[in-house]
Amino acid sequence: MKKKSSKGLKVLCSVIAIILLSLLCTGYYYFYTSLSKESETTYLYIDRDDSRDSVFAKVSAIAKPHAMKGFETLVNLRGYDNVIRGRYGVKTDMSANDVYQMFKRGEQTPLNVPIPSVRTLDRLAGAVAKKLELDSLELLHALTDPSVCAKYGLDTCTMASMFIPDSYNMYWTVSVDEFLDRMKKESDKFWNDDRMQKAKALGLSPAEVSTLASIVTEETRATAEKPTVAGLYINRLKKGMLLQSDPTVKFAMHDFTIKRILNRMLTTDDPYNTYKYPGLPPGPIRIPLKEDLDAVLNYEHHDYIYMCAKEDFSGTHNYARTEAEHQANARRYHQALNARGIR
Repeated sequence: MKKKSSKGLKVLCSVIAIILLSLLCTGYYYFYTSLSKESETTYLYIDRDDSRDSVFAKVSAIAKPHAMKGFETLVNLRGYDNVIRGRYGVKTDMSANDVYQMFKRGEQTPLNVPIPSVRTLDRLAGAVAKKLELDSLELLHALTDPSVCAKYGLDTCTMASMFIPDSYNMYWTVSVDEFLDRMKKESDKFWNDDRMQKAKALGLSPAEVSTLASIVTEETRATAEKPTVAGLYINRLKKGMLLQSDPTVKFAMHDFTIKRILNRMLTTDDPYNTYKYPGLPPGPIRIPLKEDLDAVLNYEHHDYIYMCAKEDFSGTHNYARTEAEHQANARRYHQALNARGIR
């Protein structure tokens, strides 16, 4: 009887072991094997309107059926009442448990947000809003609010000078205040002691350097030429001459499609028109590139005070020291425009 009892116990233990192993394997299969059916990391965006059910729908779109059941089971057993907004990167090797924990803890995946060199703040707001959850109108309102600008030591004309074109790593859910604070921090980082000393030597504030650099950005795309262009405008400022920059006329007229500046346009009554108003414009005519800010700070020392686009349409310029030289250059360029029918 003892032998039969011992044998029966062994069989029972074996059955229990098989059942436990089966349960463990099943649990592992549902909860700890790869959830995503995609071949690369997929980003899920959980916004302020999402609920537990809509999160299920977004996960289900990329999940393997068995892993989705595991994810739903975890949510039902452990809870997920507090849906945390964010951009979540679901890697190919992440399990249902990994994804659940990520959502539960709100462990967002940051993204690179490019700050482009654009002409107007509404275009900046639109470009940023395409990458973040921010509302473009809310951001634009902040960018054009005098009290917000004053918080950063700027005004509505110089606010664009706070932005340094680059890509910045941040969370998709960043607020308008957090975004602007970050941009201020990056601006302060760019304006290190060396650059501040160079600006001081020029007698310009960072915002004024940005304004001059924006003209350089608009005047030429040729990197090698930019310090020359910067030097020309600095010469004009020192001599008290009108800057007479064509791109400022386009900005004053709010028409960036203009291909040829005509004499009648030069009388446009707007403080950004440097043919009519002396000194720098009230603020940047676009967000200048880093290299153009540095082109101003490290400008080329020369005695040119005139420039005119080359007649070969290479995008570079002919420079002159006298008005007579400049008029000769201008005639060649206008003849080339006429030959191409550009009006």
